[in-house]
Amino acid sequence: MDHLLPIIEQTESLAHRTGRCILVIDGMAAAGKTTAAQYLSSRWNASVVHMDDFFLPPELRTAERLSEPGGNVHYERFAEEVLPALKTNTPICYRAFDCSVMAYGKTQFVPAAPIVIVEGAYSMHPIFEKYWDLSAFFTVDTEEQKRRIVARGGEDIWPIFRDRWIPMENAYHAAFGVQDRVDIVL
Repeated sequence: MDHLLPIIEQTESLAHRTGRCILVIDGMAAAGKTTAAQYLSSRWNASVVHMDDFFLPPELRTAERLSEPGGNVHYERFAEEVLPALKTNTPICYRAFDCSVMAYGKTQFVPAAPIVIVEGAYSMHPIFEKYWDLSAFFTVDTEEQKRRIVARGGEDIWPIFRDRWIPMENAYHAAFGVQDRVDIVL
């Protein structure tokens, strides 16, 4: 995990100076965002919020909404259920959306912590404004991206990612200049 050294050094420096750090990890599908968040969380005993828990539920999936850059994330719910707690350094409680059954699943409890990691695509959506102290963008080349997606979900899942989810993420990244706004690109 040597590639994470810039994140580790800057997060630890911020947390040491200010007593707190909110780290946001955005980026491409299968670029290692969740894996990095798990590793970093273990290292620091940090709390983690997963943007996948805010996938847009079926009743809100209109053609108009899905045509918006970043429109397939339930950003209103994230803004309502997560942002206030991040701003006040209090525990976070929210309903996680479960994509496997396309419904809300378990309630997630995220304790207040000196370091909180928000990981996942759309975590830097401009509707949230700048709520983080440090941000990183994870990239991956196309062949490795495909290999990881297939390893994770099987050969049948790749066309869905290639034709739907990756173009939606790319549109979000381009529309809002996400990679240009981050502190660290990996």
